[in-house]
Amino acid sequence: MSVSRNTLIADIKEIIVSSRDRAIRQVDHERTLMYWRIGQRIYEEEQQGKDRADYGEYLTSMVAEQLAPDYGSGFSKRQIELSRQFFRTFPIANTLYSQLSWSQYKVLVRIDSQDKRDFYVAEAVKNNWTVRQLERQINSSLWERLLLSNDRQDVLAVARDEKLPSDA
Repeated sequence: MSVSRNTLIADIKEIIVSSRDRAIRQVDHERTLMYWRIGQRIYEEEQQGKDRADYGEYLTSMVAEQLAPDYGSGFSKRQIELSRQFFRTFPIANTLYSQLSWSQYKVLVRIDSQDKRDFYVAEAVKNNWTVRQLERQINSSLWERLLLSNDRQDVLAVARDEKLPSDA
């Protein structure tokens, strides 16, 4: 093959790969929005209930019982509860990042501090962290280390894999 054919094929392969990546991200963002809307709908329904705690427990169980047989484990009681918690944690749909997956949001919802959660959202988006990388940074207490550090740039450089921990 000539050089121009090699370039042509390489360019077309890049188009295919980048299109697939964008399609996967778009599908995952739609899934994230779906869970957000489910959480919103359940939360709105709960607010009409008389005894909120008991009604909320009944509601998530009932919804899961009705949806799981048709739609699978993505609609278990735990997932329905996560959807409700997701909506309550991120109540404005426009603030959801298309760069973050539903799996990443499930990790972020467990963070109890708004500032800490905002930090991890920003870092995950900026650094294009995978779910595993996000979990690793949370489990390694990156937020807390930054708060205690005199040299925050070094700590961030380690988090971004720009430096080894021994260099910081």
